[in-house]
Amino acid sequence: MTGQKNAFVIRCDLRYALRMSTMIRSQITIGASPERVWSVLTDFASYPAWNPFVKSISGELRAGSRLAVRIAPSGGAGMSFKPAITELREAAVLEWLGHLLIPGIFDGRHRFELTPANGRETSFTQSETFSGILIPFLSSALKDTERGFVAFNDALKTRSEAV
Repeated sequence: MTGQKNAFVIRCDLRYALRMSTMIRSQITIGASPERVWSVLTDFASYPAWNPFVKSISGELRAGSRLAVRIAPSGGAGMSFKPAITELREAAVLEWLGHLLIPGIFDGRHRFELTPANGRETSFTQSETFSGILIPFLSSALKDTERGFVAFNDALKTRSEAV
């Protein structure tokens, strides 16, 4: 009887853990049009020249396709993954969903949003919602990721405003 009760408790804990999530969000105003910012954001081949956080992205930019992404936060360990693009709207939204090994272990829904602001400016928001059973164990890695988002946004602003 005790074994069955323990098994039930473990099952409930796993269901709860799978629903656990946390979000990182960073926003910046860029003195360039959404079209210009989008052009820089989606020029993946140029990332090594300017991006301090996302070292490389390759793959076809279309909904449903898989990308190959390499990130390396300052002070943190690098990571490669192959997310699928879940939403794509020209000069407005790029979103992908990636998994560590299998869905539910550690998932990340990454989103870039561009919104026109004050005429020729862009409000740029980068966010990621993380979920899965490893969330409670990865808080320090998520702090590195948050710093990476800020560095990415600052570099995107500099590059978009330079032209």
